[in-house]
Amino acid sequence: MHIHPLITDSATLANLCTRLAEADFVCVDTEFMRENTFWPELCLIQIADVNEAAAIDPLAPGLDMTPLLQLLVNNEDVLKVFHAGGQDLEIVYNLTGTTPHPLFDTQVAAMALGQGEQVGYSNLVDAYLGITVDKGARFTDWSRRPLDARQIEYAIGDVTHLAKIFPKMLERLRRTGRGAWLDQEMERLGDPKNYANDPEEAWRRIKVPSRKPEVLGRLKALARWREIEARSKDLPRGRIVKDETIADLAGHAPRKQADLAKVRGLSATWAQNDIARG
Repeated sequence: MHIHPLITDSATLANLCTRLAEADFVCVDTEFMRENTFWPELCLIQIADVNEAAAIDPLAPGLDMTPLLQLLVNNEDVLKVFHAGGQDLEIVYNLTGTTPHPLFDTQVAAMALGQGEQVGYSNLVDAYLGITVDKGARFTDWSRRPLDARQIEYAIGDVTHLAKIFPKMLERLRRTGRGAWLDQEMERLGDPKNYANDPEEAWRRIKVPSRKPEVLGRLKALARWREIEARSKDLPRGRIVKDETIADLAGHAPRKQADLAKVRGLSATWAQNDIARG
């Protein structure tokens, strides 16, 4: 397989996408940062078919990613393969308003093959290829430039290994007869509604033990407020209020504003601030 140097210019990217548009499938992965933001900052995209692989720098000045995004969301002839691709799909959705289609997730497929729920990528590589993945660059700051050779090699490995695993996995799946179930799961995973982050639906991500109407009503209002606040300030949801604190407030509503200072996870300022008063 030919490994390209890091792609930072529009012409090279366009030529790559023209070739990949003829492939049966492409494997896709992303590197991003979101520790301090609501919206993930896309820092690197890796893509490969059976013949070639490349890492693309979306932070490169003037880079036009249109050909790549069109390949992912508009080309119905090329299957897009991810592993545990939920966050990757979210990033594509944020950029395009839709999700890659058709798609295949090797983590979901591994479950159908009886390899356990949420099998990790490194375990999958070991099981199918007998290769131990070097995890040394996993926690790197992908937003810093320049990226060094080890970082790029680590990132591209995510898709070059996947390009070898996918055909092996597909052959096993054909023998199981679970293709129809898997197709349904892939369609569900790729549903753009999953990635819209609708404030009205934000409560569904928070677990509360009670299903009482008054508890759910408070949960919906609190989750909606937090979603809007996090978006507007571009901060992680947990930096506004943590899930467990929202669940606690929904289940045990304080009688007066001063009681908010006693809630675990809220600072004493909540007893007086305008947000709580509102």
